[in-house]
Amino acid sequence: METEPEPRASPAPTTAGRRPPRWCRNRWPYVLALPVAFLFCVGVLMIFEETFIFFPLRYPEGDWDPDWLSFQDAWFTSPDGLRLHGWYAGRDDPRAVVLFCHGNAGNVTHRAETLRTLDERVGASVLIFDYRGYGRSEGKPDEEGMLADARAARAWLAERAGVAERDVVMMGRSVGGAVAVDLAAKDGARALVLESTFTSVPDLAAHHYPWLPVHRLLRTRFDSLSKIPSYRGPLLQSHGDADTIVPYPFGRRLFDAANEPKQFFPIPGGDHNDFPPREYYETLVAFLEGLE
Repeated sequence: METEPEPRASPAPTTAGRRPPRWCRNRWPYVLALPVAFLFCVGVLMIFEETFIFFPLRYPEGDWDPDWLSFQDAWFTSPDGLRLHGWYAGRDDPRAVVLFCHGNAGNVTHRAETLRTLDERVGASVLIFDYRGYGRSEGKPDEEGMLADARAARAWLAERAGVAERDVVMMGRSVGGAVAVDLAAKDGARALVLESTFTSVPDLAAHHYPWLPVHRLLRTRFDSLSKIPSYRGPLLQSHGDADTIVPYPFGRRLFDAANEPKQFFPIPGGDHNDFPPREYYETLVAFLEGLE
């Protein structure tokens, strides 16, 4: 009797002899691309750090002869021999003598309206100056040099206005606030006025570039958070609550670290580059009038 042969099991599928997909065969370039790109970005940041941080405009960029503004050119020299430039608006009986340290971009020409407001509305004698590499000032900007430039500017202003350097009101906006904090904390000041100022450059960079190890890499610190407790004098600080460059919490943290007496002026809806409202300057006048 014939029997049917048992069915044979189908052979198991095999990949023997088959080539893997192209992307799998060439996976190592893909695997290495991300860390290589990351290390490249880190290297570029370290080499060209100041280029990424500072944005000066050199002369002749800007309006250097505004016919609506009354000022004098100020020329002075940094400790390392650079020729620096600023604009000075002086008064016979000023409410205060103010050194204004401007923010990161541009030059003094972009602070012409600020100079006029502090002169005419606030009644102060004011020097607004350019750090090295800005406007007509020689050199290239870096943290150490900018702090030295501000000290040279304060010495010129004190002599020109006939006051002691410690009697100058230090006023700064954004990175200029960090410059003002350094001088006030180390040398003293009649008062300190900060506008839209951050805690430190690494803190701010970490907020905007959280994928980079900026706290370890950056040489530029401008660490106002650690310096401001050393300042013991009146403080007026303002910050816009819609600031997209230096977010509002950075200003509040810096203010919380400062000693009394201090006053915080929030600006509802204010972004980083918005001109301060009229109420702010009224508060500034009252603040200066209350100084001893």
